[in-house]
Amino acid sequence: MDLEEAKEFKERCTQCAAVSWGLTDEGKYYCTSCHNVTERSKEVINTGAIPNTKIQAINRGLKRKRKLEKGWDWYVCEGFQHILCQQAEALQTLGVGPELKDEVLHNFWKRYLQKSKQAYCKNPVHTSRRKTTVLEDNPSHSDWDSEPELLSDFSCPSFVESGAESQPDVHTQKPFRIIKASHSETSVCSGSLDGVEYSLRKDKDIVKMTVPRTLAFCYLSLLWQRETVTLSDLLRFAEEDCIPYINAFQHFPEEMKLYGRDKGIFAIESWPTYEDIYKKVIEVATFLDLPRFPDITEDCYLHPNILCVKFLMEVNLPVEMHDVTCQVVKVTGIGEVDFLTFDPIAKKGKAVKYDVQAVAVIIAALKLLFLLDDSLEWSLSNIAEKHNEGNKEDKPWFDFRKWYQVMKKAIDEKKQKWEEARAKYLWKSERPLYHSAIDKPVVCKRREMVVSLQKQFSTLIDSTPSVEKRSPSSFQFNWTAEDSDRTCFHEHSLQGVLKQKGQLLTTKNSLYWLSTQKFCRSYCKHVTTYEESNFSQSYQFILNLFSFLLRIKTSLLHEEVSLIEKRLFKTKYTKTTKKSSRSRKARKS
Repeated sequence: MDLEEAKEFKERCTQCAAVSWGLTDEGKYYCTSCHNVTERSKEVINTGAIPNTKIQAINRGLKRKRKLEKGWDWYVCEGFQHILCQQAEALQTLGVGPELKDEVLHNFWKRYLQKSKQAYCKNPVHTSRRKTTVLEDNPSHSDWDSEPELLSDFSCPSFVESGAESQPDVHTQKPFRIIKASHSETSVCSGSLDGVEYSLRKDKDIVKMTVPRTLAFCYLSLLWQRETVTLSDLLRFAEEDCIPYINAFQHFPEEMKLYGRDKGIFAIESWPTYEDIYKKVIEVATFLDLPRFPDITEDCYLHPNILCVKFLMEVNLPVEMHDVTCQVVKVTGIGEVDFLTFDPIAKKGKAVKYDVQAVAVIIAALKLLFLLDDSLEWSLSNIAEKHNEGNKEDKPWFDFRKWYQVMKKAIDEKKQKWEEARAKYLWKSERPLYHSAIDKPVVCKRREMVVSLQKQFSTLIDSTPSVEKRSPSSFQFNWTAEDSDRTCFHEHSLQGVLKQKGQLLTTKNSLYWLSTQKFCRSYCKHVTTYEESNFSQSYQFILNLFSFLLRIKTSLLHEEVSLIEKRLFKTKYTKTTKKSSRSRKARKS
């Protein structure tokens, strides 16, 4: 029997320290206590030359069972690499260029693997406690002592699919070194080899990779390429499952088994938030020591002048307001290249929130035109309404009250659908997760019962076929002049709120209220406290409208509006103080 043949092997098992060995069909030693398989094998005498000799082996099913339960040997970083690959491919289907995946994101990931000492270094963290064999294509050209020029390396191919049976080309450079580990090194508490060690790792100097940080990598790549996707768009695409995020692990190959500690690493049970992903973008960029990003110029999509046009169209405001927003951008100086360009090294901990900043500019422009104090905007609306009734053939004046009613109805319907979609969202993945191999049959059986019940109830509740999912778009609202149900204000005039002063057009409104008590005290000597509960109804509505479009908190948007106001009125205040100081000096003399 195999037990007798394995008696000569006297080493202790690395898992349970027992000395009780058997032989597999391949001739390798396995522990009969814990079924741990080693790389050691028994030498077999070649019997090909002996006639009428037949080698028989008892098929115990050990190898087949082991293969089904365990699958491939893989590390946690390979799981995140697979998620990044899937996210990059999803962005390509949305219209992003292939360079984002094959060049930018690929090089960012290589740089992270080196900085976190998982690959592209002399002693990867995987080799600290495990015996591994490192395979390199061309060892003579490998230099792990010096940091490779990752950001200038655009000759690298796309992500290599993880797999035990994939044979890489000899002339192809792999994204990171292939690490083969023995079956005896597999963690009994996770499907990945380092799941337990990874979840317990607490190194303050290394940014630990998580699923939310995959979105940070994607946004940094989009920003480097200056693509027409903002951070709010990226998070909305992830929420709508256009980009793999929730249950992204279910796209892993079947051979990549997940259980135990892998569940806490790859399973996400909350939606991504703007504030959280923004902080992670700063953390990742600082950790990678990325250089200055490509300049954000006036012809770039992320420039506030262009983004303001996008959001003016989105919220159904007149196109003529773009002249006002351009003036705000010019006076505040937020359209300068140095201000807009992201530089992680020079501007540590700071990056421009391009979409939030553009929306804040529009809100400041609305306050300049209508004041938004629940008084002036309604008075101007009465004037516009009377003019439109008496001049139906002329270009209509913009009516703030009518716009308020149209947008309130549209945003309420949109918000209700969004809340219903969130309430109906199925958090359970199609691929069940279990804590151990013992729980697998129970979890799979429960999952089958849940799927069966869902099909039965969906048949009883609604027998009609489900509506096909709409293709993703950067615009959440579509306003056209042909739409008879809703008024489109894009071509409406602002003559009702502007007046001619010489050769220039200025606002009829000469007042402005600032959004923060601190700023009012330092510049305008006001002591009035402006809190969220004291804001005007129209200002609160506009804050809620744009906050819903960007999926951010109203406090974050209000803070950005305050920053725009500070830059907008600081120049004016400094000029007036200089004039007053000069007059005082003149009077003294």
